[in-house]
Amino acid sequence: MAKSAYKRILLKVSGEVLAGDQSFGIEPEFLHAMAAQIVQAAKSGVQIAIVIGAGNIFRGMAVAAKGADRVTGDVMGMLGTVINSLALGDAIEQAGVKVKVYTSVPMPTVADTFTARDANAALSDGFVVVCSGGTGNPFFTTDTAAALKAIELRCDVLLKGTKVDGVYSEDPKKNPRARRYEQISHEEAIARDLRIMDTAAFALARDNGLPIIVYALGDKEGLMGVLAGRTRSTRVG
Repeated sequence: MAKSAYKRILLKVSGEVLAGDQSFGIEPEFLHAMAAQIVQAAKSGVQIAIVIGAGNIFRGMAVAAKGADRVTGDVMGMLGTVINSLALGDAIEQAGVKVKVYTSVPMPTVADTFTARDANAALSDGFVVVCSGGTGNPFFTTDTAAALKAIELRCDVLLKGTKVDGVYSEDPKKNPRARRYEQISHEEAIARDLRIMDTAAFALARDNGLPIIVYALGDKEGLMGVLAGRTRSTRVG
């Protein structure tokens, strides 16, 4: 098995990935495929924290754009991330790796309330840590939550798993001639308004020296391919 270049990582997974070929919800095939990649990496000795979005369940910003209350919409989105995190955590445990699910929105009968102290200890003890509930505040995306958690948990890198194989100047599905970047600085990503992550996430990563690697979750090499440097990706930072 190839060796990872990183000891501790934070994996940001788009909620839409869990929907697979569906437009909504969780497709078990894709859920377990994602869990299998994480388990393989964890068993190789990599310490893994995860933040997952809720785009397969609810998008607060989209609802707010149609006149609904943004705060209420964002809270509903946070609850969506809890659902996804519980599902992914269960799939990882079923595959043989111990998991702790945390939430930044206190709900003690569902998951442990996130503190950096507890989550850092769990990572050191060999648990895969799944962080749900975003930042616990409205007006912040799960991309920003991922950057924040990566910094709090002293991760070596933030991996952003998407449906495309890196950062492009435009959406490659809309413009096949869009430029793909092998490497780009945080500053340039912000200046060019590249939407693979939001500006707050890039700024947090820049200010704290956190590199970001963007790759396609569907790549045949999987997560270990990214960690070993075999998978096609873009490095930000």
